[in-house]
Amino acid sequence: MILTALLGYRSAVPDCYDEPLYEVIERVERDGNLGKLDIGALYLWKRIPRGNWGLKLLRMSEVEVRAVTSAAVRAARDEDLPTPEAAAAARTALSPLPGMRTGDALPSTLLLAAAPDRMAVYDRRARKGLNKVGLPLSDGPGRYGRYMERIEQCRAELLELRAESHSAREVDLALYWLGA
Repeated sequence: MILTALLGYRSAVPDCYDEPLYEVIERVERDGNLGKLDIGALYLWKRIPRGNWGLKLLRMSEVEVRAVTSAAVRAARDEDLPTPEAAAAARTALSPLPGMRTGDALPSTLLLAAAPDRMAVYDRRARKGLNKVGLPLSDGPGRYGRYMERIEQCRAELLELRAESHSAREVDLALYWLGA
């Protein structure tokens, strides 16, 4: 199901859709953190409904924002931790920022930009996709770490099927497509 869904996504969504994401990934790779401009670009790219957190974020200094995101980037890239644990630590590191305390859609987007070879985007559609492949996900604290456990499980099962290696991002795209 995941492989078929990934092909469906790739055939329907143009490559140019992810250009803002790729630009932010390049900046994070260079700088080791995300600023307000990067968060705004990812907010637009992810198409997240407007909330009150934006004004609060704008009232924080760029130095404060970059300090928080720098810690999250380091955690997401920590190769000494298994991916789900690194994901959970990085998600926790983002929690001081407005808009990052509850929900995982925007924070996971920042973490994808921080570690694109390792992290994946969480959203309701991907969660529905997980249900369709028989891997339900519970709510509550630590959800993003549990989500990444399931992403890693899907990646392992794809390898067992002798499918080519797929990134966490490719699995989340397939789940997103399945959950449509």
